[in-house]
Amino acid sequence: MLKHQRTIEREVSYEGTGLHTGRKCVATFKPAPVDHGIRFVRIDLPGRPEVLVSAKNAKYEDSAGRRTILADGSTEVHTVEHILATLAGLGIDNVIIELDSLEAAEAADGSAAPFVELLRGAGLVKQSAPKKYFKVTKPVFLQDDDVELLAVPYNGLKISFTIEYENPWVGTQHASFELDDEVFADEIAPARTFVLFKDVDELRARGLIKGGSPENAVVVQDDGIMDDEPLRFANEFVRHKILDFLGDLFLLGRPLMGHFIAVRSGHESNVKFVKKLNEQIKPDGFLGLPSRGGRGHLGIDAIQQIMPHRYPVLLVDRILELEDRKRVVGIKNVTINEPFFQGHFPGHPIMPAVLIIEAMAQVGGVLLLSTVDDPREKLVYFMGIDNAKFRKPVLPGDQLRFELELVRLRHKICKMKGKAFVDGELVAEADLLSTIVDR
Repeated sequence: MLKHQRTIEREVSYEGTGLHTGRKCVATFKPAPVDHGIRFVRIDLPGRPEVLVSAKNAKYEDSAGRRTILADGSTEVHTVEHILATLAGLGIDNVIIELDSLEAAEAADGSAAPFVELLRGAGLVKQSAPKKYFKVTKPVFLQDDDVELLAVPYNGLKISFTIEYENPWVGTQHASFELDDEVFADEIAPARTFVLFKDVDELRARGLIKGGSPENAVVVQDDGIMDDEPLRFANEFVRHKILDFLGDLFLLGRPLMGHFIAVRSGHESNVKFVKKLNEQIKPDGFLGLPSRGGRGHLGIDAIQQIMPHRYPVLLVDRILELEDRKRVVGIKNVTINEPFFQGHFPGHPIMPAVLIIEAMAQVGGVLLLSTVDDPREKLVYFMGIDNAKFRKPVLPGDQLRFELELVRLRHKICKMKGKAFVDGELVAEADLLSTIVDR
């Protein structure tokens, strides 16, 4: 089924302490419009500068250590991985996050579960435009010393992670999850930040983990954990690594489609991998292809992933509006180069009425196929045409605008009411009956 972009319904805030700076921070999440993306706003700085979540703005400094940083010029936000993981895990595409400090607030227990509860409580709202994915279309591999990272094509989002520690309590752990909202909320978000006790003094000497405590991190010794609460999962440590990895991958600024595999990776190598992915794979639109033309538009590449038609019978150039199970608006640019003008009619070119109906049906087919899980595995068959009327001829140079409304959809049988306009004038209309079949 076509998935639409999401934002939150209402403003919500979370107050906490930065893990490394130890400074208090209030993070306020606000709804944002279609294609706005994820933007952090530093309200504590003059002019309230923004930082867009994007691979270009992803930054890692070894001196900062154990955190993910976004920077646009001199404006930075630190330790954003848990917030980004939550947004990715819940499928939120557009939101404004106002911070009154350099470092984002850490959840009180060191996990992402409080952020899940907060944002679900704000309400998740489906928006009018389809999601624009970053889709892995070819293998991408990164080796960084003993760290290995791999992305391969996959119809969904899957993360596999392996950690190896000399600490006997952590040891070697592996986990693999196909992620959706529920899996993230139940299996990944509750996993807490952890630190080896032997590293604590060194990190503090570097001016880090000033806000860290046994309450917001699992401190691991050789013989167990320094915490009154037992581990939430037998493999909680690797699950938290998946949480961090998901947040770092979302630095790409789009929902993800692919299988991402990591061995012994941390924030530094994760960010290097994100930048390599961004360089080698073009960011994707609907179903993994660019969607040019503005907010909510589907370009011809995306249309060709939905519809099976090809030259000379692909008769829709762009989808302008797509409202789930309700309506669709598309256009067909009619040029003198159309092959049918050679015989219809020489010296007096007119677009055949039957092809106007065919183009109308193809626009409707985009709406109908958007209701199934994988449009590329389905076809739309015509079953009937009623009340067809043709009011004006369509000539070379015209742009046909088709507007179709879904009247009924039952058991894969669909009835639509369609109209075609040129320069705002009605030129044709019809009621279309069709069905979905397997290819």
